[in-house]
Amino acid sequence: MGRDPISGDCHGPFSGDHNNEGQRLMNILITILEDALWSGVAAVGFGVLFNVPKRALVYCALVGACGHAVRALMMTQFNMGITTATLIGALVVGFMSKFIARKLKMPSMIFGITGAIPMVPGVFAYQTMISLGEMIHQEPGQIAVSLGEAAVNGVRTVALLGCLALGITAPTFLLEREHPVV
Repeated sequence: MGRDPISGDCHGPFSGDHNNEGQRLMNILITILEDALWSGVAAVGFGVLFNVPKRALVYCALVGACGHAVRALMMTQFNMGITTATLIGALVVGFMSKFIARKLKMPSMIFGITGAIPMVPGVFAYQTMISLGEMIHQEPGQIAVSLGEAAVNGVRTVALLGCLALGITAPTFLLEREHPVV
C-alpha cells in the first residue's frame, strides 16, 4: 500500500479507478443532456410548424427532451435495444403529455406528437430508401444483398414507428377508459 514510485499513483483499498468511473458517468450525463437539449429544440420546431400555442411550446420541449433522454439512457446505461428503449421513451412522452394536457387544459396530442417526433427513426428509413435505390444499378447477384438491407431497415423503421404509436396512445387507453357496461 502506498504510492507507486514511478507514476505517483496510490494503491490500496480506496484507490481504484473512481476518477475514471466518475469521468465516464459525467461524459454519459453530458451526452444525454446534450441529446435532450437538441430533441427539445426539434420538438419546439415542430410545435411552431404545427401552430401550437406559444404557452405550450416550453412543455413541448420538455416532453421531447425527456422522452429522447429516457431512450438514450435506456440504450447507454441499460444496454437495451433501440426498439425497447423507444417504447419506454414513447411511454414517457405519452404519460407526460396526458399530465401536462390536463394541467393546461389542452389536447394531449399537442405534446405527444411534438414530443415523439425527435424519436422518429429517420436514419433507418433513409437507409431503406438508399438500399432500394442502389438496386437499380446493381448486377442481379448483388440485388439480393441490397434487398436484404432494405428489408431489415424497413422492418426496423416500422417497428420503431409502431413503438412510438403504442407509447403515445397507451396512456389514453389506460387513463381514460370507460367502465364496461356489461
